[in-house]
Amino acid sequence: MIRIVTDTTSGLPRNVARELGIPILPQIIIFGDQSYRDDTEIDTATFLQKLRTSSTLPKTAAPPPALYTPIYKEYCDQGDTVIVITPSAEVSGTYRSAIVAAQDFPNADIRVIDTRTVAGGMGTIVVRALNWAKQGLSADEVEARIKDMARREKLYFLVDTLEYLYKGGRIGGAQALFGSILQVKPILTLKVGRIEPVESQRTKRRAILRIRELVLSDSPHSDTAFLTISHCDGEEEARALAADLGAELGITDVPIYEVPPAIVVHSGPGVLEASFFVPSDS
Repeated sequence: MIRIVTDTTSGLPRNVARELGIPILPQIIIFGDQSYRDDTEIDTATFLQKLRTSSTLPKTAAPPPALYTPIYKEYCDQGDTVIVITPSAEVSGTYRSAIVAAQDFPNADIRVIDTRTVAGGMGTIVVRALNWAKQGLSADEVEARIKDMARREKLYFLVDTLEYLYKGGRIGGAQALFGSILQVKPILTLKVGRIEPVESQRTKRRAILRIRELVLSDSPHSDTAFLTISHCDGEEEARALAADLGAELGITDVPIYEVPPAIVVHSGPGVLEASFFVPSDS
C-alpha cells in the first residue's frame, strides 16, 4: 500500500486531511522564546493577532525529523511505501527533515519529493497523489506523476509588502524590487522553487486584476487546470477571484485555502495566490 504524507505548508484544511487519512506534519512558529505547532497549538486567526501585537517578527522552523519517525515506523512495519510530499527546499527545511528521518529506516521504501512549490498547488498535488495511489498505480508511477505535475504548475501571488520576505530571507530574485517604490504591490511567482518577481502594480486592486489576466491567459479552460486560490486575511477578495476565474475558465469547483501561519510569517498578511497546472506540452 502507498501512504501519502505531507505538512501544513500544503494549505490543506485539517478536516480535509483527516477525511482523506493524510498525516500532516506541523511547521513550528516561534515568537521570542515561545514556540507553537501550527497544526494544533496555533491557528491563522490567533497567529495574526499575535503578529500584530508582537514587537518582533516571528520565525519558523521545519518539523523536526523526530516527528516523522513514528509515522514512518507505523507504515514501514506494515510493509507500506511512504511518499512524502514537501514544499520547496529553497524556502523550507522540511525536505531535509523528512530525508534525515528516513535514514533511520534503511530497508524501507520511503520517497521524499520536493515539489518546488508551496500552498495551494502543493495541496493539489497531495490530493492527486492520494487519488493515484487509490487507483492502484505503482509507487514509481505515483512518484513520476507527482514530479511531472509539480513541473507543470504555474502560480502568481501578491503581497502587501516585501518586508516579510526580505526579513525572513525568502525574497529570492524579488530582492531587486525591495525599496524601489514604497507603495508598490508586487506580483510574484516561484521558479525552480525560488521566489521571483513578475511585475509590479501601484495598487492592490490593479495587482489582483493583473493576476486575473495572467491566469486567464495561461490556464487551461477546464477542470484539468486544478485551479486553487489561497489567501490570508482576504477571504472576500479570494472568493471574488475564485468565482470570477471559475466562470471564465469553465471550472466547476475552485477550492479556496487559507494560507497557514508558517507561510504568513514570510509573506505577511494580505497574501493572495492563484495556482493552476498547464498541459505537459506547454
